[in-house]
Amino acid sequence: MVLFTPSMQRYLLMLLLSAAASRISDCYDPLDPNGNITVTFDIFKYNNDGYVARVSIRNYHQYRHVERPGWKLGWWWAREEVILAISGGVATKQGECKASTDEKPHCCSPDPEVVDLAPDATTDSRTDGCCHDGVLAAWAIDPPMSYSSFEITVGNLDQNRTGYLAPLNLTLTAPGPGYTCGPVREAPPTVSSVVGGRREEQVFRTWKSECTYSSYLSSKTPVCCVSLSTFYSPDITPCPSCSCGCRIADQSANSCISEGAIPSNIPEAELVKCTDHMCPLRIHWHIKNNYVTHWKVKLTVSNYHYGRNYSNWNVVVQHPGLGRSLAALGFNSTMLPTTGVPEDAALLWGKAFYNTMLLQADEYEVGSVTTDLLLQKDANSFTLSNGWGFPRRIYFNGENCQMPLPDAYPRLPNGGPGRRRGLFLLITLLYFTCTMCLGC
Repeated sequence: MVLFTPSMQRYLLMLLLSAAASRISDCYDPLDPNGNITVTFDIFKYNNDGYVARVSIRNYHQYRHVERPGWKLGWWWAREEVILAISGGVATKQGECKASTDEKPHCCSPDPEVVDLAPDATTDSRTDGCCHDGVLAAWAIDPPMSYSSFEITVGNLDQNRTGYLAPLNLTLTAPGPGYTCGPVREAPPTVSSVVGGRREEQVFRTWKSECTYSSYLSSKTPVCCVSLSTFYSPDITPCPSCSCGCRIADQSANSCISEGAIPSNIPEAELVKCTDHMCPLRIHWHIKNNYVTHWKVKLTVSNYHYGRNYSNWNVVVQHPGLGRSLAALGFNSTMLPTTGVPEDAALLWGKAFYNTMLLQADEYEVGSVTTDLLLQKDANSFTLSNGWGFPRRIYFNGENCQMPLPDAYPRLPNGGPGRRRGLFLLITLLYFTCTMCLGC
């Protein structure tokens, strides 16, 4: 019979919460409950046969950003509208224009798609917040860069302005799938300050839609995994096997590259380095030193992807020991609000002109970025026993990384195998019971 000490009982509770978080986070993110991308149509001018609207895209996600090739916004017109002119963006297709005007409209498609302009766009085609190649920063990292906008002149309508209808079926790719946009609804007119804050002005009409993210829609398998090691144990806990899928049994199949040069006839964007976990990204947590008042961890992010660099990447770590004091020697860092979450959460990202780019792998080595984390001890909670020193969850660019099962964690030299096997059986039962009960 296995006896569980109070510390083991706390650890089991921690595991239950961790399992719950790993399932719930795919439907609802407790670290970012209000995270979304909000799209706003503001009509600020009426024309003879339509209107001029400013379309704003705001990323309210704390740590999920939009990277190159950037966002693409689409919708269906409710009537037979056309885009006569646009600035700050460009429609990807013109469509069939039948309007009898001296100047051909910019887009006559009933379902236009608009993308951002490049940074070198001319002055007369720019608007406030435009021209970043569709990149939107995470809100907690760079709020001014989390916003983009473009202006459209809409025509082919009559002068019945009260009858103008909002666009339908809004779609957003950022840059891939994952976002679902709600209906475009009427909202209170947007108010802005002008004349140096001395006057407030509001637009004639405002329509809004919120686009929410689901990792299930974005990818059927995880994109990252976590491995663990410590200074006090020779054991290294690797990423769980098949964390991001398994290698095809046929070794000649082009599922990954194990050695040698990368074939030129295979799209590099689809290739990763052959590993047991088959993840494009691995995050390694190594407990490095144990001092009197502090402890140190080395965090390494490795890119096994042969065809993709990760720009403006970020990592979120959930751990109860982060709340007192955290110094990230090689990364930028900030603490995230964690109301209703039992662990503290730290957001880490690269330093400008140093390591904001996580380079792709090549035939010789994987790309990586690394830092030491110096954490202050809390004498009432700090321990190296029972896996307390390892993170509860780790996210890369907002994606939940696959964690090892606790039974595989490196352990202190005095850990007993008999008790450990009994504990593992109970942990495994609790883990799968919890997972089945939390299906989204």
